Amino acid sequence: MNFAGTINSQDRLLTLNRNSAGEVKDVLPGVHVTPCFLDAENGVWVLYARFDAGTILPKHFHTGSVHFYTTAGSWAYVEYPEDVQTAGSYLFEPGGSIHTFQSKDGAEGFMVVNGANINFADDGSFMNIMDAGWIEETILSVAKQTGQKVPRYICPGGSAKFAEQ
Repeated sequence: MNFAGTINSQDRLLTLNRNSAGEVKDVLPGVHVTPCFLDAENGVWVLYARFDAGTILPKHFHTGSVHFYTTAGSWAYVEYPEDVQTAGSYLFEPGGSIHTFQSKDGAEGFMVVNGANINFADDGSFMNIMDAGWIEETILSVAKQTGQKVPRYICPGGSAKFAEQ
């Protein structure tokens, strides 16, 4: 059987090294992001994030699943304080989960998210929808406003490629 006509040829591997890629600082207050893969069309976002000590994110509802691997520091959900995630922890969150991220001492981790976070203000009112498109727009906007360089990341479109710089 000949698969030559069905195989996508690539000029190079689509690979990134977070250690040399850099990050965009304060994409959200206290949250520094290295985008890896952003697919607004299919609702998939893959990020490496660093969270400063004292970071608390808004309470949010996940429309899809999340895989989060903690590489440094520690964090927990306000709603589950006994389940502290530390370096080496892997957490799976099913779609439909709701919680509030908090890192008292700072943390870092790699996440793969399907869908969106529906974010809520402290009073429980709707704040915004954070999905792959929103994240990409926010990263680009923050980088432009602050003079930061956007690290190279992978984005789809017919055949996957690196984002245009």
